[in-house]
Amino acid sequence: MSVVAKAHSYRDDATVPRFDDARPIVVFDGVCVLCSSSIDFILRHDREAGFRFLVAQSTLGQALYRHYGLPAENFDTVLVIEDGRLHTRLDAVAAVLRRLPMPWPLMGFVRFLPDFFYDLIARRRYRLFGKRDACLMPTPDLRARFLPDGWISAPSS
Repeated sequence: MSVVAKAHSYRDDATVPRFDDARPIVVFDGVCVLCSSSIDFILRHDREAGFRFLVAQSTLGQALYRHYGLPAENFDTVLVIEDGRLHTRLDAVAAVLRRLPMPWPLMGFVRFLPDFFYDLIARRRYRLFGKRDACLMPTPDLRARFLPDGWISAPSS
């Protein structure tokens, strides 16, 4: 089931560092190959640079997961924060697809699928797709698309 945002905004939460949320933010597992590949997909298709990105392993990413009552060490759902509203799992996927150019918005029907399908892959993502030794490091021309705390090197595990 998708997570429902807490009644209070992360903007009022002293444990969440301040950040620019003027554009939708995609918070993703930076060591997950599937997740990083999804970000590559968004970067290729988001011609208007409408999204900003943040790895879940960053200080801000972990603060957002904790704010929404999600474990800050097991990032089994992508977060999309759009106009102060939280989307998780298939709702997050649909929120991204809606903002991409055609034909991608037509795939928005995924939000009506049971989260069981998302969870099935999310729990097995490392085994199925692999895990990187470090979080995604954007190229210099893409750094502006990531929040300042949006990339970190993660210890190998």
